[in-house]
Amino acid sequence: MRRRYPIAALLVLNAVPLVWFLGAYPGRLITLAPLIGCYTLAAHQGWRWGVAGAVPTALIQIIAIRVVLGDAETAGVVPEVALLVATAGSAGAAVGYNRAVLAATRARFAREARSREERGRRIAAEERLRIARELHDVFGHTMATISVQAGVGLHVIEQRPGQAREALTTIKKICDEGLTDVKTILGILRTDTSTAEEAGQPRAPRGGLDRLSELLDTAEAAGLRVELTVDGDPRRLPAPVDLAAYRIVQEALTNVLRHAGARTVRLTLGHEPARLLIRIHDDGPGTGADTHHTEAEQHGHGIDGMRERARALSGRLTAAPHPDGGFEVCAELPVPNPR
Repeated sequence: MRRRYPIAALLVLNAVPLVWFLGAYPGRLITLAPLIGCYTLAAHQGWRWGVAGAVPTALIQIIAIRVVLGDAETAGVVPEVALLVATAGSAGAAVGYNRAVLAATRARFAREARSREERGRRIAAEERLRIARELHDVFGHTMATISVQAGVGLHVIEQRPGQAREALTTIKKICDEGLTDVKTILGILRTDTSTAEEAGQPRAPRGGLDRLSELLDTAEAAGLRVELTVDGDPRRLPAPVDLAAYRIVQEALTNVLRHAGARTVRLTLGHEPARLLIRIHDDGPGTGADTHHTEAEQHGHGIDGMRERARALSGRLTAAPHPDGGFEVCAELPVPNPR
């Protein structure tokens, strides 16, 4: 009751000594009862309520003792009563403050734990999305190129066996590279970061503009002529920008092979002080440009994946039919800390 109704409990406990002494009951330990009420009020309501309860408690205690001890001894017990009441109130205020600090600390720890859990879930979701994008890019490019090379091989296997042999060689090379990338991605899922780093294994599939020549050779082997133009001074890019640029070019060329029906692609890389500009423009038929965009959206998430890669780096990407014909993909990737 004193914890649930501390004010009412203090009033009752202050009245008990008066009734006790007026009834001439023996013993003076009953004077401790109001101190318990004063302690409880300060502990549960704060030090201001403790002070408000301590003053009348001290006065009532003095009056109660005066009934027993008489006027001659009242002056001597005033300091003792005041000290006892102050001690009880201070102890209650200290306990109440300690409880408040503990409650605030527990609440802060709980918030931090929830924040860590949410951050962990967000990081896991981002990692799953990143891995899904990598798998999409690797499988999409590999299977599209294999499909084109297989078609070439079937077409010329009887008339030109040598060209068919070259197509099969290209297919094997592409398959080997794709399997290496897939094993790397799946290895990330099987092992933790520390294990992978200790084993010296890469934590991301191979990819970067340093492998651009291999990518263009593969596209040209599939019958697509790529005209590369590099503007500005090429420099070493941060790993996320380098990988995103490579994957955007890879996905754009894959879409051209699968949907555009183009023969030539103009690839332009613009190295500026604070950004990297990528432009991929194919010469597909005018009616095929719209088909290119529509089929790419219907049969997969390639264009969406390219946009997400650019957006993750605070960049942007557009993909639309070009006014002069064909289809064009333009990406702008910021390069942090330009030097």
